[in-house]
Amino acid sequence: MNPVKKLEEHGQAVWLDFLARGFIAKGDLKQLIDQDGVKGVTSNPSIFEKAIGSSDEYDAPIGKALKSGDRPVSALFEALAVEDIQHAADVLRPVYDRLDGNDGFVSLEVSPYLALDTKATIAEAKHLWKAVDRKNLMIKVPATDEGLPAIEHLIGKGISVNITLLFSQAVYREVAEAYLAGLESYVEGGGDPSHIGSVASFFVSRIDSMVDKQLDEKIAKANDPSEKERLAALKGKVAIANAKMAYQDYKRLFSGARWEALAAKGAKPQRLLWASTGTKNKDYRDTLYVEELIGPNTINTVPPATLDAFRDHGKVRDSLEENVEDAKAVLDELAHTGISLDAITAELVNDGVKQFADAADKLYGAVAHKRATVLGADIGKQTIATGAEFDKKVAKATEDWRAGAKIRRLWQKDSSVWTDQDEHKWLGWLTSAAKADLRDYEDYAQRVKGQKFSDAVVLGMGGSSLGPEVLAETFPRKSGFPKLHVLDSTDPAQVRAMEKAIDISRTVFIVSSKSGGTTEPNAMKDYFFARVSDAIGAARAGHRFIAVTDPGSSLEKTAQRQGFARVFHGESTIGGRYSVLSPFGLVPAATAGIDVRKLITNALSMVRSCGADVPPRENPGVQLGLAMGLAGLEGRDKVTIFSSPKIADFGAWAEQLIAESTGKEGKGLIPIDGEPLGEPALYGNDRFFIDIRTEGEQDDVHEQKLEALEQAGHPVARIVMQSIDHLGQEFFRFEMAVAVAGSVLGINPFDQPDVEAAKIKTRELTAEFEKSGALPSEQPVMSAKGCELYTDAHNAEALREHGADGSLTSWLKAHLARADKGDYVALLGYVERNDGNIDALQAMRVRLRDSKHLATCAEFGPRFLHSTGQAYKGGPDSGVFLQITADDAADLDIPGQKASFGIIKAAQARGDFDVLTERGRRALRVHLKGNLKSGLKMLDAAITDALS
Repeated sequence: MNPVKKLEEHGQAVWLDFLARGFIAKGDLKQLIDQDGVKGVTSNPSIFEKAIGSSDEYDAPIGKALKSGDRPVSALFEALAVEDIQHAADVLRPVYDRLDGNDGFVSLEVSPYLALDTKATIAEAKHLWKAVDRKNLMIKVPATDEGLPAIEHLIGKGISVNITLLFSQAVYREVAEAYLAGLESYVEGGGDPSHIGSVASFFVSRIDSMVDKQLDEKIAKANDPSEKERLAALKGKVAIANAKMAYQDYKRLFSGARWEALAAKGAKPQRLLWASTGTKNKDYRDTLYVEELIGPNTINTVPPATLDAFRDHGKVRDSLEENVEDAKAVLDELAHTGISLDAITAELVNDGVKQFADAADKLYGAVAHKRATVLGADIGKQTIATGAEFDKKVAKATEDWRAGAKIRRLWQKDSSVWTDQDEHKWLGWLTSAAKADLRDYEDYAQRVKGQKFSDAVVLGMGGSSLGPEVLAETFPRKSGFPKLHVLDSTDPAQVRAMEKAIDISRTVFIVSSKSGGTTEPNAMKDYFFARVSDAIGAARAGHRFIAVTDPGSSLEKTAQRQGFARVFHGESTIGGRYSVLSPFGLVPAATAGIDVRKLITNALSMVRSCGADVPPRENPGVQLGLAMGLAGLEGRDKVTIFSSPKIADFGAWAEQLIAESTGKEGKGLIPIDGEPLGEPALYGNDRFFIDIRTEGEQDDVHEQKLEALEQAGHPVARIVMQSIDHLGQEFFRFEMAVAVAGSVLGINPFDQPDVEAAKIKTRELTAEFEKSGALPSEQPVMSAKGCELYTDAHNAEALREHGADGSLTSWLKAHLARADKGDYVALLGYVERNDGNIDALQAMRVRLRDSKHLATCAEFGPRFLHSTGQAYKGGPDSGVFLQITADDAADLDIPGQKASFGIIKAAQARGDFDVLTERGRRALRVHLKGNLKSGLKMLDAAITDALS
């Protein structure tokens, strides 16, 4: 007789430790049931990973599943696993029915990630039990300290359980107790226990592997031949002895009055299942752990190779109760050698949890890869070329992140991923897209459309304005909806230009401020509220204003008092720069008629791609973040962003995210936005390049230059979006990447400790103005026709030592001479941000870059104070700053305030500069007098002379 089939005569069932879709579909499982009497199937992440990752048989099912809509990797795997388990259960159902529910089970494991979480284990087990919906299912739960109460609870709810990762006799007794207590609870509640099945999967070969290793170490150290012989005699015997003694516990536990009372109600005993029975030591017989553990009412679950081996040459006998006293003596002898079996079994549990989690990582990585392949261009393609040596560092960091479960911990809001401070309070952005009330946004959009507004103006700063600005600049105007504008300046000319660009009587204003106390949006709101009141009447003015703010803010109170049309609440756990996929970005989008549902739906695909269930190697946000962070640690801290014409403004948003998140504690990444792409010779070894474009914007010349940068050894990340409708994906990709980079850099990416310093200085200066009617006087270090120069005494002394005298050129030459290898030069213009001034600063920065081969920034104040200003003050001391201020051609009063827009802007510029110099930064301020256009030409000429 077939030795496998013959095991039935000895009361032992054989289960197969293997499962695959084709294996079931082709009838192979049915054949084993008929041929060998196989009576059950077990599965685990390692089994599924081999089935899914090592073949293409799951490609079509994955494609089919995704046709009905994208889903998280874990949900996609679950759908596949549930279907496989259902099919296997259906094949085994005749066995289950023939044996009155005593066998014929299929096991499905709860996520190994939950092994140390009782509540989550219970919740997932209940979910899987319901999803599979088969009587002959067992849910696998590990025998960890946290798993034990879950086992009792699940049995008490009538759910069949396979307990896994069981090594210790003592823990086995606890497992049996949990089963018995669960049955008693179920019966007490009126349940019929006859349908509940349970097995205790007692692992075997792994014990010998670890014991034998320690015995070999002792044998090597022993000098006495008899001692060596004594120790060697224990090899290959401990695991079997341990299992035999556990079986003695089984017989005792499932007899006597307590058990008989349950059995009378129809309860079935929890059988011992011998797991890990494939022989790992080649010196041992390949059927050892089957032949030595044959006994009544037990199960041996075997991998296919062991099943084949036993069928071929297995020997069957009643071995489980042979020499029980000898088994006890083996365990006593092991203890006598100084090897603790308890310590080994405890270590094996911990190692087992880790191994199962590692297998789950591989499994989810395989599913993530296949999902990404099926979705293709629906997820923005990302490639990162960093060179062989740097690739090794990224690979090591990737493995560190995987082994440390950091992406799962990040999603669990574990502050220890960063600095273990208050980071957990600022992770609402992870779920903001999923929480978006799309119906409400769509209803609101239709109401806006019905009002026939000509224009919509966002009044905000930083994260409240830069995200909406990208939307306004990227999406064409939608028919029937207002044109979206963004105002984020206190420059009088810029405020006036905005007023001129819109029809004040047909404009809706979105006042956007998290705290409600930000100076600029409040001043802008006061100005335009008065203008709207003049145009349509004070009684109706509030109806033209929308507020986006955190609950309970001062802005919300103002909105209620002034009768705003609506207040949208932000999420208090989301910082401004991470808020674009929250109401701060979605309200302006809806106002402009942008398809918010499409924006969010596409964004959620990237959220899933960067999810907790996507291992770091397959996780695009983690990969980009690791590359950025590691590059920063190596001195490549100038993150240079090239955005294609269709998404040209994206870099301005990313700039704030990167700078404000990472630039602190003397560390950080300095984003460089707006520099044109040049030849490799123009760049130092401090650059990390990111190129982002949409499909169809292929520029051969641009691509050749990028390839040249790669060939020159510069790291280059490329991202290709399918269309502008996928912009939300890039918002989330970069948010995740920057959060990860912050972890690599060892900083908190969610605070902005140095932004407040400039605000305090500004408040002090405006308070002085409120008292005296003038800002405090200041003395220039140099005055010349058309300009004055200002700096602190320390900078002035240093510049004079470098040759600064009575000319603008000499001061600029001395100042720029201080910019050395690895530095960057930042032009900070507190002037109107219009096309002419943008071009003027751009010409200067390009000339500086090309001459000095340094990174350059061209920024406009006060907007950059809420963006890159954090990095300039708190980041690495590698910046050389040229602040540019000018006389305002005409100031603009703010209703209800003594300080005008011009005064506030001047106070902001001076406050910003004061903090830079207090921090020891290399900073010089040039104040242009008279005509601004002429002044900028003069400055440009002076810079040219200084560089010559």
